[in-house]
Amino acid sequence: MQQPNFLTEEESLDVDASLLSSPEKFLTRLTISSQRLLVIIAKDYGIAVEDLTHKQIIEWFEKDSKIRREQGIEAAVLKW
Repeated sequence: MQQPNFLTEEESLDVDASLLSSPEKFLTRLTISSQRLLVIIAKDYGIAVEDLTHKQIIEWFEKDSKIRREQGIEAAVLKW
C-alpha cells in the first residue's frame, strides 16, 4: 500500500503563512493529517468518520502495527 499523503505541500505552505505560533502550526498540521487518517480508518470499517469510536481507532492502530511487524513497513498504512 502506498503511503497516504496526510499533508500536501500547499497545505503546509498555507499553515506556514498563517498568523499562528509554532505550537499552533504544529497542532494545525497534526489536525489536518489526523482528519485524513480518520477517513482511512472509517473507510476500513465501512462507517462514517463521526461514527468511529475511540476503541475502533485503537484497534485500527493495533492492526496496522501488527501488519508492519509481520509483513513489513511497506504493507502497513503508516510508514514509521
